[in-house]
Amino acid sequence: MKKTASAVWEGGLKEGKGQISTESGALKANPYGFNTRFEGQPGTNPEELIGAAHAGCFSMALSMLLGEAGFTAERIDTTAEVTLEKQSDGFAITAVHLILKAKVPGASEEQFKEVAKKAKSGCPVSKVLNATISLDATLVG
Repeated sequence: MKKTASAVWEGGLKEGKGQISTESGALKANPYGFNTRFEGQPGTNPEELIGAAHAGCFSMALSMLLGEAGFTAERIDTTAEVTLEKQSDGFAITAVHLILKAKVPGASEEQFKEVAKKAKSGCPVSKVLNATISLDATLVG
């Protein structure tokens, strides 16, 4: 299975601008630029998209592993905080912190945390990132 996304960039780093698109059409020529990436302006950026991909992948992996353990989540709510740091050789994504709140009827806190830990290390996006990945998991209700 292969999925594709594309980016077009025009101009220099600070004054240039680009567009990010996905094969599925979920993103169609979404604009991004230096200001949306480094200056907090509205718009998307690669780190935000990696965070969305990681949160989505982790949530699905957790759902699968909960199912294998005999549980069905009513709700899995995951946020991914992606850290981009300047280093001596440029910028690097150095960490992703997953913040999970889930309602899983019948699961004990211990069972939930064990399955969440497996999902963190087992989801395909976690496996591709060369970053420290941490997790705060909260079982709700």
